[in-house]
Amino acid sequence: MGKKRKRPSADFKAKVALAAVKEVKTVSELASQFGVHPTQIHQWKRQLIERAEEIFRTTSSPARRKEDDEALQAKLYEEIGRLKFELDWLKKKCERFG
Repeated sequence: MGKKRKRPSADFKAKVALAAVKEVKTVSELASQFGVHPTQIHQWKRQLIERAEEIFRTTSSPARRKEDDEALQAKLYEEIGRLKFELDWLKKKCERFG
């Protein structure tokens, strides 16, 4: 039976990719330090560079996101209330016929 594959965490991947982007050590040195194949480090580094703009693309402030979350929460609570009302109504109607 073969070895079970290890799944590195996102934190670990970010740590290795950042170390590769800094270029303080070579990819071979990083591979031996972290126990990861150099090809994998190159892939993580490329992903980090390609997706870096996504971090800065969000222009909404935390206060704005909080307002959006509260509005969504209010809408969902309203829908829950409406669905409860409809369920109670249907239960009453079913009792008449059942």
